[in-house]
Parts: sequence; C-alpha cells; structure tokens
Amino acid sequence: MNVILHLGLGSFHRAHQAAYLHELQKTGDRSWTLMGGNTRPDMAETIATLQAQGGAYTLETISSAGKHHYERITSISRVIAHTPGLEGLIAQGANPDTKIISFTVTEAGYYLDAHNQLDLVTFSDLRDDVEAARAGQPSSSIYGALTAIFRARRAANAGPVTLLNCDNLRHNGDRSRGGLLQFIELAGDTELLAWVQANTSSPNAMVDRITPRPTQEVFDRVKAATGVDDPAALMGETFIQWVIEDNFIAGHPAWEAVGVEMVKSVQPYEEAKIRVLNATHSCIAWAGTLVGYEFIHEGTLDPMIRQLAFDYVTDDVIPVLDTPERPCPLNLPRYRDVVLDRFANPAICDTNQRVAMDGFSKMPGFIAPTIRQRLAAGATFDSVAMLPALFLAYLQRWHAGQIPYTYQDQAMDPVVAHTMCEADDPVAAFCADVPLWGDLAGDPRLIDAVRRAAERVVRFVSAHPGVSPAPL
Repeated sequence: MNVILHLGLGSFHRAHQAAYLHELQKTGDRSWTLMGGNTRPDMAETIATLQAQGGAYTLETISSAGKHHYERITSISRVIAHTPGLEGLIAQGANPDTKIISFTVTEAGYYLDAHNQLDLVTFSDLRDDVEAARAGQPSSSIYGALTAIFRARRAANAGPVTLLNCDNLRHNGDRSRGGLLQFIELAGDTELLAWVQANTSSPNAMVDRITPRPTQEVFDRVKAATGVDDPAALMGETFIQWVIEDNFIAGHPAWEAVGVEMVKSVQPYEEAKIRVLNATHSCIAWAGTLVGYEFIHEGTLDPMIRQLAFDYVTDDVIPVLDTPERPCPLNLPRYRDVVLDRFANPAICDTNQRVAMDGFSKMPGFIAPTIRQRLAAGATFDSVAMLPALFLAYLQRWHAGQIPYTYQDQAMDPVVAHTMCEADDPVAAFCADVPLWGDLAGDPRLIDAVRRAAERVVRFVSAHPGVSPAPL
C-alpha cells in the first residue's frame, strides 16, 4: 500500500487532508493510507488518544445554516509517537512505500525572510538545527526533520518522494523547497543536496477549511450525537477546498474523485485565498479584539467591521488580482461574499485569539503584496492600509497588557515590538520595520496611509460604547 507520511497531526490536517483521503477510501479506493506524527513533543494527549483509537477520530462539520454532521475519520492507519531522535518518523520516511511526505507548518516555521532566504540572524533555533544537521543529528524544525529523513531514505535507496505542503505559505512548494535546499547546503551535505534535487518534487498547493481549536463543547456534542467519548474529536466548517499543482514525482491518490482540483498553476487560487480569506480573517480578528469581541462571527456580524473587510477586498484586492492582462479564473466578488458568509457562521465559534496570531508573518505575507501592487499601479490604498493600522493598534494593546488572551507570534521579537510601541512615533517605527515591510520599509507613502488609517481606527473603536480607544 502507498503511504503518505504527514508531519504535524494538528486539527487542520485531520479536518482537511485526512478527511479527503477518508472520502476517497469510502469509494472503495484503499490504495493509499496516511501515517503521521509530530516533530515536536506537543499535543501529547491528543497523540496518545489517536494511538489508542487506532488513528480514528470524529469530525464534526457545521454548515452556515447550522446543520451538524458527524463522521468517523479512519484514513490514518498509524500514529507515530514522538521521540527526541524522531526515529519512528525517519524509519517511515525511509520506507519505499512512502511516496508522499506532507506537512502543515505556520508561515514563521519556514524561517524565510523577505527574500526567501533562511533567516539565521533572527532565529537562534534555526542556527542550532543547522549545527545539529552538520553533526548528523535530526531536529524538530521541518528542515531538520526532512534532512534526517532524506539521509535515511537515500541510504536505503527507497526511491523518489513528493513533498506536499498543506498550509498557508504563499508559493508554499517553491519556497519551502528553497528553504530546504539552503538548509542542506548550510549543513554541508552536497551529496544529499544533489539527491534531493533529483529525487523529490514540491508542488504548490492551496488549502481551505476553517478549523477552530477543539473545545470541551465539541467533545460534548460529539458524545451526545454519536455516543462516542472521543477526546481527539474536532470541528470544522462544511466548506472545504484543496487545489494542487499536478507535479508528483511518485504518484498520488485519485483525489480528483472527491473534489480536489489538480491544476497546472495554483497561483491565482492561492493569491485569492491568501488575500481575500486569510488577510480578511486577520482583519476581523484584530478589529474584533479591539472592540471587545471574542469570536470571529461576532466581528463579521458587526456592520462596521464587515464594511472594513468588504472595502479592503473590493477597493484594493480585486483590482490587482483581476486585470485585463491577467484575468482571475475565480469570480472574486462572489468569493468575497462567500468568505464573509462563512466567517459569520455563529456555530463555528472561531476565536479571535486563534486567528489574530502570527501578525508579524502575516503582514509581509498576506497584506504587504497588495500595498506594493497598488503603489506600482499609482493607485491609492486607503482600504488595505486599515489592516496594518488595526494590527498596530492591536499590538499597542498587547504592549499595554490589555489583550484579554495570550498573543502568540512565532516571528515576533518581543523586544522589537515593545520598542516599536514605545517610540515617539509608533506609526513611523512600525512602517520602518524591514522584516515587516521589506523594500517598503520607511516609504513616506506607506507611513502617510497607515497614519491616516490609524486615525480611522481610533474613530472606529470610539464608535463602540464601553471600549476605550486604542492608544496611538
């Protein structure tokens, strides 16, 4: 049987990729199976539960109309326990039956700077992983784990394998491959570098399904509906999408039979999703937190916040993604409206805390490209400027200890962020940050637009009774 080895058995993978393979297996095609584990010692309780349940778990999906559906997902045939030396993952990755190695990683987890170079200056853990690789040892980063797997796979003469991203990194196949090759080169393994170049492929892919962190309420509903006490249960929206470039060096499941789109280029789908969905999601989370909301649907149902999101997409995103020279294959106004309707689903109860995280990687990845394109076209960008202004206001609340939850940001240097907020001119300091803005850093047009947007943010917050204006 052909194996997909997945690194990172979090909620999204189990609600998305594993669910697609489960649907394919239900058609009678059981020629592929999933195996997986984590490269870090997290999710210990969930991993133990999945092992005890033979990889099976219950997925609850909820439609915008509030219809609940429960499915026992059985596509994961083996859950590999974490060990510091990653022995189980390495052994499975070196097995010739493994034809695809897939992974779900946050944007910051790829350690790439604005020029797609590994950022060894900012990330000491990445430097440590390079040193471990030089010493022939595995490590927990995606690059360190893959390097160890490939060394074993090459030694076993196990054949070619496809690397498949299942995450929100733009151009994820190309960029993660670039980071991996740089990592192997830094580790000084020229023979492995040549082997990886000849024996792997890295298709770009776009994934989509809103999957909040599981809560006790999810476990309770699953038990009430199915009679199963399942601590590994999770919940997602009914909507699901997966678009992949058809660039597999060792074959792939017949995903097309269950709705996966195999395309020549994923770029237009990827750009639409990242800018229309991901950036809008963050916009709503930052704005909602500033005015006291806990959940995404609360912010989306707030007329002022919905209008901010609507205007951002309509005024600045659609004009750069759908042009006469390069028409978009998607109906972007319809996609915008579907996205906002999905976000407004109160049954999902997706938290602002989950969606607001990692702003320091979202700003250069999700938002700056639209500003850059609007500037190149000589156009205004007042609507998209609201997003960095909202994040800055949010960051200032965090700086003041006024965010009602723990903010998580793998790419943020807290010292830099606090210094930015303490500056005499926080807007100028924020807009001058090179990791956030790249070649736009310090651009007077950016500073002016964000400054005017920041004034609108103060008025927006003031329009919500009972909430103090964000300090600007």
